Parts: sequence; C-alpha cells; structure tokens
Amino acid sequence: MWLLSQIGPLHYAKQRNHLERDVTMKGLYFQQSSTDEEITFVFQEKEDLPVTEDNFVKLQVKACALSQINTKLLAEMKMKKDLFPVGREIAGIVLDVGSKVSFFQPDDEVVGILPLDSEDPGLCEVVRVHEHYLVHKPEKVTWTEAAGSIRDGVRAYTALHYLSHLSPGKSVLIMDGASAFGTIAIQLAHHRGAKVISTACSLEDKQCLERFRPPIARVIDVSNGKVHVAESCLEETGGLGVDIVLDAGVRLYSKDDEPAVKLQLLPHKHDIITLLGVGGHWVTTEENLQLDPPDSHCLFLKGATLAFLNDEVWNLSNVQQGKYL
Repeated sequence: MWLLSQIGPLHYAKQRNHLERDVTMKGLYFQQSSTDEEITFVFQEKEDLPVTEDNFVKLQVKACALSQINTKLLAEMKMKKDLFPVGREIAGIVLDVGSKVSFFQPDDEVVGILPLDSEDPGLCEVVRVHEHYLVHKPEKVTWTEAAGSIRDGVRAYTALHYLSHLSPGKSVLIMDGASAFGTIAIQLAHHRGAKVISTACSLEDKQCLERFRPPIARVIDVSNGKVHVAESCLEETGGLGVDIVLDAGVRLYSKDDEPAVKLQLLPHKHDIITLLGVGGHWVTTEENLQLDPPDSHCLFLKGATLAFLNDEVWNLSNVQQGKYL
C-alpha cells in the first residue's frame, strides 16, 4: 500500500482559502481498455462544487492510501464508467457539511473509505462523501497512519469482533501475521486477551513477529515448506485445536492440480479443518473456497462455523441498495 500525503498542517488555513477560491481541480482516475486487460491512469479536471446533499461532507484531503484496484469486482457489480476514481482510503479536515449532517462539523479531523460508487477520487484536493463513510481521527494518529491503516483495521475488527466473536482466553491463529492485515489483527487479539499463534512467510517476517510485545505464543515459520501448521497448532493447544482461524488464502487441491503460486506458503483447506477446535470459527479470505461433503461433515461434528471476510461487504450492500431501490 502506497501513501500520498497532500498538504502540511501548517499551511492548512492558507490552503483552505485557496481551495475555496478555486472552481476546478484535478483528480486521478483510471480507464480500462475495451478488453479489460490494460489500465491507463489519467488526471481529470473536476469542479469544486459546494455540498448540496443533506448528509454529505466536504473535506480537504490530507493523505490518501493507494490500494489495489479490484477490477474484477467492479465488473461483477456491472459498474460501467468511462473513468473510475483512484484512491479510496482518505484522511482530512472537514470544510463544510450538509444540513442534516449530525456527526461532524467544519474543522473536524476525519478518516474514512470512499464507497465503490464514489464520483470523487481520494487523490484530489477536495472530496464530497456521505457522513456514514467517515469517523473522527484520533488526535495522536498522523494523517498517513490513519489513511494507511483504516482498511486493514476495519477488516481485522470485522473478522475478530463480528465474524468470530473473539473473547478473552481464546486461541487465535493468524496466517501471515507480518502483513498489514496480520499485524493489526494480532494487536487487536492481544488487546482482547487472546492467545495468538501466527505464521511467518520469511525469515524477516519471523524476526518481526518475534519482536511483538506482548509476545506471540508461537511463530510458525512456513517459508521452507517443511513445517506442518496443523501439527504445530495442535501441539501448542494441547491437542484441543484453536478457537479462531484467520487465513490469508488456502490451497483447495492437491499439489499436482494447484497453481504454482499457491504451492509455496498457503495451508491446505484440510489442514485448517484439522487444527480447528470444537465450536471454532474459521474466517477465510478465499472467495472460491470449495468444501466437499466430508469436509462439511467434519465441521458439523466440531460444531464449527465458516465465515467469509469480504472487506467490501458494507460498500457492496449500499451499492446494491442504490441499484434496486
């Protein structure tokens, strides 16, 4: 994830007056080719319009995070546009609010994620967004930290709080713990009093995870492909299995049938089922997960649950409601 910091706080008042006088500004958009294979990025001029919608907020962007553009999802949602906005995780200062906005007022520092159907790119000086997509930024969190952590923070909180109901004393396996999502999930799990086990995909990741405080109960180095994740987890939990699993993708087939990119570090789906304890929760990011009847029967015997972590689920719900209402 890349970060673009826009405007220094010392120049806020001067810059704000300048923005209020401007009638046009440039934003970054991407354009797909007719074959959907090539993406072109372009700067497009847009008008600096006042807030006309009752529940919308106009804010000056201070930092924007650049995440991967999910063109497949946009196609599935049939969101056909000539130009798609670039940059959705933003942090900034409120310039103006609509008549029915109740959570914010001018000069508030906020952070949020622009919806999929947003007309404004985050890579722009000023954006307009519904107040429900924003929250107040903590005072001690920098602009870049806020914009850079909001997406993975929401994903991790959703996985642990809503999908797996984490509580003190539970054991949690967090795959690829040194990733942006993994590090936030580990900290949230520790904050709730859970016992954390994590996997490392390289020596550098292993060293990073071993420096965590409070310490991680066990760091499983899967970089050489020789360590069995299920055996390590069962050993750490006295044979009971872990209560919660947050995967970073899984292998669905045998090594002969699996694409080479998945053979290296991902566990097989059977390993996840094996290491899951009774009444456990498996939260997966594998959108094409396929379970055979024996797999489902094993989960049934354990009384376990399976949940899919889709970080766009809130945005998708709003887009679909707008399409069908």
